[in-house]
Parts: sequence; structure tokens; C-alpha cells
Amino acid sequence: MSPVLAGVLQVLALVVALGLAYRPLGDHMARVYTSPRHLRAEKWIYKAIGANPDTQMRWPAYLRGVLAFSAVSVLFLYLLQRLQGSLPGSLGFVSIDPDQAFNTAASFVANTNWQSYYGEQAMGHVVQTGGLAVQNFLSAAVGIAVAVALVRGFAATRSGELGNFWADLVRGTVRILLPISVIGALVLVATGAIQNFSGIHEVGQFTGGSQQWNGGAVASQEVIKELGTNGGGYFNANAAHPFENPNGLSNLFEIFLILVIPFALTRTFGRMVGSLKQGYAILATMGVIWLGFTALMMWTEFAHHGPAFDIAGGAMEGKENRFGVGGSSIFAVATTLTSTGAVNSFHSSFTGLGGGITMLGMQLGEIAPGGTGSGLYGMLIMAIIAVFIAGLMVGRTPEYLGKKIGTREIKLAACYILVTPALVLCFTAVAMALPTPGNSMTNSGAHGFSEILYAYTSGANNNGSAFAGLNADTQWFNTTIGLAMLLGRFLPMVFVLALAGSLAEQRPVPATVGTLGTHKPLFSGLLVATIMIIAGLTYFPALALGPLAEGLAS
Repeated sequence: MSPVLAGVLQVLALVVALGLAYRPLGDHMARVYTSPRHLRAEKWIYKAIGANPDTQMRWPAYLRGVLAFSAVSVLFLYLLQRLQGSLPGSLGFVSIDPDQAFNTAASFVANTNWQSYYGEQAMGHVVQTGGLAVQNFLSAAVGIAVAVALVRGFAATRSGELGNFWADLVRGTVRILLPISVIGALVLVATGAIQNFSGIHEVGQFTGGSQQWNGGAVASQEVIKELGTNGGGYFNANAAHPFENPNGLSNLFEIFLILVIPFALTRTFGRMVGSLKQGYAILATMGVIWLGFTALMMWTEFAHHGPAFDIAGGAMEGKENRFGVGGSSIFAVATTLTSTGAVNSFHSSFTGLGGGITMLGMQLGEIAPGGTGSGLYGMLIMAIIAVFIAGLMVGRTPEYLGKKIGTREIKLAACYILVTPALVLCFTAVAMALPTPGNSMTNSGAHGFSEILYAYTSGANNNGSAFAGLNADTQWFNTTIGLAMLLGRFLPMVFVLALAGSLAEQRPVPATVGTLGTHKPLFSGLLVATIMIIAGLTYFPALALGPLAEGLAS
């Protein structure tokens, strides 16, 4: 079988698997967030944290819950790392330095999972399992909760109420993420991923030293790393490490985990607003972009440019033989079009245009299908922008799902789409202007610029993947990327929840013959065009200095 055919068959298998899971998972999540019933375990949690899950919150109260919970999470994870040297199960590792502890705490709470350290050489079992893995669940649940709050804003009628943050957080964790993770961990163990609490083992001797590996609860952390679109690996090699991702079957399963909740949330959205067709329109938009990026990536990486490429069957530099060009390309697109950031290959070793595709996937806002929750609310913001543009073209007051898109709504949507590019471009410009950050670049020229642009794109968009050529374990990058991750995660949430509150206060407008059909293919096409134009106009100058210049020169 040719490598190209193998890659195409993997894409088809993914589409079939995602299609089979779409309806049951989407309907289940809709029931989770609309059911008045509380499980016994959930009642215990509410009692322990002193929350009343039946209290309805307006958007300021919902936002306070998100920010307060996330702030406590950052503090807890920071202190856990700083105290690691005194904790049992630390495997002899010392406490983490303050700047790196801040960066890691911000990273995992912000659902970014950017790592400026070697996981197997820095974090013991307590920090990995009791700190990082826990935040993989909680940060994903926060993202889904905010998305559900926005959906309730569309569905509500003059109430201003968005539900209860604590109930949404607990339900998302207990009823969605935990059950799937238990089953997924068993699947990964069956494919060869490790799951233990063993210590450090010496596995080989060589001149001047030896090679050592430590065990860990890898399968359980790997499944929520992908399912929650987190991305932080137990080992520095991430999903390229055979303990995390042993073979082609596990690779395909991990890609499925990355995509399944973000895609299925479009059906949840359709259920909750009372129109499945609206969910299908958003799904179609996400699917077109994902398939387009996957096809383009596979084309760039399979294109032959000499005898070495012919023999290898494509651009194999930086890719694992057990995955090949196809499996690596599909994984790279899935992880950068979502907020996952996991890698099974080195994105820095992709072709110039291939590296640009991974970067552009993040710069779209990671909305196709995006992160758990963040992908849906990001796409709905873009839908509001598209409706506004359509309204300008035909001279009508824009409406979406029966809600008028007025001055307040469009200002909040505009702030949402501007804040992340501002963080990316400003931090990149400052880093390139100062003398010290440039010393961390492994390469010069266009590729060196791409390393820094990619780092801030990854951080501010809460992705977490890296170009792998940048030494980011410095005080400058730990601090600035940490700030970019926090601001890139929580500032957009402020605008999303404020928009949800504004929509929830409106009375639905009856549809007329002049109402734009936002459930039709025409609107999906307009939405795709809007997304590509906004991202292109925002980032094209920066991309032209980095991956485009490198790709056209090769």
C-alpha cells in the first residue's frame, strides 16, 4: 500500500468513527447540561465546595466563578511544583524554579499545556498525576461550561440567566470527561501505552553515561490530554514517545479523541437552541476547514523534491516511521486546528509550507473544530461576525438564531477576535526587538522568526505545541508566554460571557421571509470565507516574514 493511500484511508476511518460518535455523544452532552437532576456524587461535591447548583447566574456571576476557580487552580498548581522536592513520589526531582512553575501552572490551567521542561526529568508522580492530570480535566470542563453558557444566551428569553458555573463544571467532569477517559485509558493500555507508578530504570549503557526512563500513569493522562484538547505530554517527546503513543492504531485513536468532543458539541448546540440544522451548519463549516487543511498538509509533506524524498515516500525528517507522513500530517492538523498542542512529530522539521499550515491553524482561532468548548464559542463568535457582514450587504439589521446583533453585540465580538492577535503580534515584536530573546533561537532568518512567532501563537491561542527549535526555558519566555496564555484564555471568556448575557436579555425576533437562513450551505460558505479573510488580513504580514518566505525559497 502506498503511503498516500494509507493516509487517505486513515482520514476516511476518522470520518466514519467521528460520524458514529456524533449523535450519541452530542445528545448526551445536551442532556447533561439541561437535566434538573443531580447525581449523588455531584451533591457531595457541591456540599464540599459550598455551592448551590440550582442558583441561576447572570453573566457577571458566571464570570466571577470562572476566574475565581481558575485563580485558585493556578495557585494550587504553582505551590505543588514549588514544594515537589518535599513531597513523596517525587522520584528524587527537586522543586521547580519560580518562573517555570508559574509558566506551567498558567499553562495547564489555561488549557494550553505549553511545556518548557523535560517531563520525565522534572516532574514526579505527585505533580504529574495530582496536579497536571487534574487540571487536564478541570480546564477542559471550564471551556465546555463557557460554551454552554453562550448557547444558553441564544436559547434564553429576556432572563439574562446563563445557568450555574459550578454545576456545569462538575457535570462536565463527572458525566462526560471521566467516563470517556476511563474507557479510553483501557484502550490505550491495550495498544501498548504504559500505566504504572514505577521509579526510574536504567535501560541502557553507552560511553560516558546511561539512558534512564521513569514510568508513570501515562495512559490515564494521555487520554484526557487528547480528549480535553490539552496536549501536555508525560514525556518530552510527547505523543512521539512509544510509551504514550505506541503504534499506528493508538495514533489514530488519539486523533479521534482530540476531535470527538469539539465536533459533537455542534449537535449539543443544535439540541439546546431547538434547531439541529443550525448545529449541522456549524459542523459543516468546521468539517470543510479541517478536511481542507488536512489535504493541504498531506500534499505539502508528500510532495517530492529530490531523491531523498522519493526514497522516504515524502518529507520524513522529524517524523516517526511507525506513523509515517500520513499519520503525522493528520495529527499535526488535528492538534493545531484544536487547542490540543500534542505532537507526534517535530513541526519545526515540516516543510516550510507545512509548518505554516500548523501556524495558520492556530491563527484561525482554533475553531475547526477547536478546543473542548472554546472551539464552539469561537465559531459562534465568527458566525455573529458573518451575520453582521451579510446584514451590511443587504441593508438589514443582522440577526442570528432570533437574536438581534446590535452595537453592543458586535463590539464584544470584535474585541474577542482582536485580543488574541494583539497578544501574538505584540509579544513577537518585542521579543524580536530585544537582544536577549533572540539568543534562544536555534535557527536564523525566516525559520528563526517562525520559532518565536509560533511560540507566542501557540501560547496566546492556548495550543501548547512548539516548533521545537526554540529554547523557551528562560525567564523571559517563561514569564511572557505565561502571561500570553492567561490573557489569551480568560480575556476572550470575558467577552464571550458578556455577549451571552446580552443575548439572554433579548426577546427572540420572529423569522420573516427576509431573515438570513443561517442553517443553509450559503451561510456555511460565507462563514468559511469570513474566517479565512479575517485570519489572512491579520496574520499575513507576519506569515510572509516566516513560513511563507521559507517555503517559497525552498
